[in-house]
Amino acid sequence: MAEKITMGANGKLSVPNQPIIPFIEGDGIGPEIWKVAQHVFDQAIAKTYSGQRKIEWKEMLAGEKAFKQTGEWLPADTLKIAKEYIVSIKGPLTTPIGGGIRSLNVAMRQDLDLYACVRPVKWFKGVPSPVTHPEQVDMTIFRENTEDIYAGIEWKACSDEAKKFEKFLMEEMGVKNIRFPGSSGYGVKPVSAEGTKRLVRSTIQYALENHLPSVTLVHKGNIMKFTEGAFKQWGYEVARQEFADKTFTWDEWDEIKKLQGEEQANEVQRKALHEGKLLVKDIIADNFLQQILIAPKDFSVVATLNLNGDYISDALAAEVGGIGIAPGANINYKTGYAVFEATHGTAPKFAGTDSMNPSSVILSGCMMLEYMGWKEAAALITSALQATIMRKTVTIDFYNLMTGATLLKTSEFGNAIIENMGTVTGDGQLKKSSSL
Repeated sequence: MAEKITMGANGKLSVPNQPIIPFIEGDGIGPEIWKVAQHVFDQAIAKTYSGQRKIEWKEMLAGEKAFKQTGEWLPADTLKIAKEYIVSIKGPLTTPIGGGIRSLNVAMRQDLDLYACVRPVKWFKGVPSPVTHPEQVDMTIFRENTEDIYAGIEWKACSDEAKKFEKFLMEEMGVKNIRFPGSSGYGVKPVSAEGTKRLVRSTIQYALENHLPSVTLVHKGNIMKFTEGAFKQWGYEVARQEFADKTFTWDEWDEIKKLQGEEQANEVQRKALHEGKLLVKDIIADNFLQQILIAPKDFSVVATLNLNGDYISDALAAEVGGIGIAPGANINYKTGYAVFEATHGTAPKFAGTDSMNPSSVILSGCMMLEYMGWKEAAALITSALQATIMRKTVTIDFYNLMTGATLLKTSEFGNAIIENMGTVTGDGQLKKSSSL
């Protein structure tokens, strides 16, 4: 019997053997990639759990399909369903033109308070990459999802609101450095202690639970001292005040250096890391974008603000084959609300062609299965996807970059993944009777 996922009093999800999972198929290529992904999920779950577990899929509406049926881009009922059933998944959604909701994705994140955008970035062997050593890229981005510029607090240049805000800045706040008053648009960048700390707290917990070596706070605090700089400060406070026995921070190192010298600071750090403590460090955003090309192996888990996270996650995705194979999730770790999603756009000119890569939504589904505790099924899908790529049986995006590849349609690619589930084990190893 199908049942709802619930959040227990202990802060842990309670997942029945037949959970009801809402989905949004998405716009453009969304229906095609979703259909393939759903078939992959169902087959993997059936194979892994011998029919003892099964997902009951429940459609909810958003985007063009919702607008055609209800006159709304994001019906209130959809948000109600997402909250009621806690865990859901979606394909790509279009951005409405001509007013209304600026972004359906942002609207869902803010309404459900999905404060953590989680984007794991890891290379699959055989995927074409523009960098020499994509295998060194293996990190998870935690992007703050509800504040920063994406809060949507802005006013158009020359509007009455912009003039009023400008007057307030100049006359009430004494601001002298507006370069071109009268023709400037304005945006407000809220960054709070509460929003920062809950994100960094979730980031550190994730790193500790997965036995990862470091968390890096990425910021532009050298310029925006009271927003990005505060993000860095509050992030370190979380590490030192809430995880003191499990972490060692660079600001601790700096304090020891000032009081006792660099040699003593280095010795304390070496001892802490030898004891298995998580290293919490920070880096300026522009330097980080350079370092992920030069030395990506130095980073494992990253916490950053909304705008930085947008740039960083797409840049890293490019290093491992592009956004078409990048998964993503939007999570509130306190309420349990989670929406897993394809991270790319709707590609409307390719809608109906059965040609696009469904890997982003498939891997996002793997994240969902892991979140539910069904890690074995997620591992089987990931392993089968790797085997499919290694056999060079791929969709057009990878086919154009490979030599000796076989071109598959979206639906054929999904079938190939399912077929390859019989050639790999759940831990990603080839079965003895199989070869690549």
